[in-house]
Amino acid sequence: MSVLRPFKATDMFKFNNINLDIWTETYGIGFYLSYLSRWPDLCCVQQAPSGRMMGYVLGKAEGTGPEWHGHVTAITVAPEYRRLSLAHKMMTLLEMVSERIYQGFFVDLYVRCANIVAIEMYEKMGYSVYRRVREYYGTLGVGKGGKDEEDAFDMRKPLARDTARRSVRANGRDIIVPAHDVS
Repeated sequence: MSVLRPFKATDMFKFNNINLDIWTETYGIGFYLSYLSRWPDLCCVQQAPSGRMMGYVLGKAEGTGPEWHGHVTAITVAPEYRRLSLAHKMMTLLEMVSERIYQGFFVDLYVRCANIVAIEMYEKMGYSVYRRVREYYGTLGVGKGGKDEEDAFDMRKPLARDTARRSVRANGRDIIVPAHDVS
């Protein structure tokens, strides 16, 4: 059993068990605080009855016109709590808020092309690959020529407002763009 609740600034003192994972992108304190202050309704945590952090999601609303959407900046679950549908619960909440409160056309996220388990999970949740972004992840920063740079899939799920389903492409894996073309 767990509780899905809003992410609080004090949670940053308790999420090391989640962030110390090879698939988890971590950020500076100011980054987390900016999300909590601007989009508090798109940031939540899963917490065990003991108070231990199990996972969290950080999201935001961005874009203009038909590109207005909810964006998953980070979602992660501590290794010991994976395969319990916690990520699904957090994503469902973020999708609902993106649709009902922000009236977005879709929800998107970026995932490492090598993270097959996450890609399959997102596909089961209705996401599809919209495009592949070259060298999105890297040890020296996006597009800086780092030797460890890695591609990402931009995955999207249409919301009710996207009646024309413009956020879906059948051939998304074949559409390749450089990282500097992604805003």
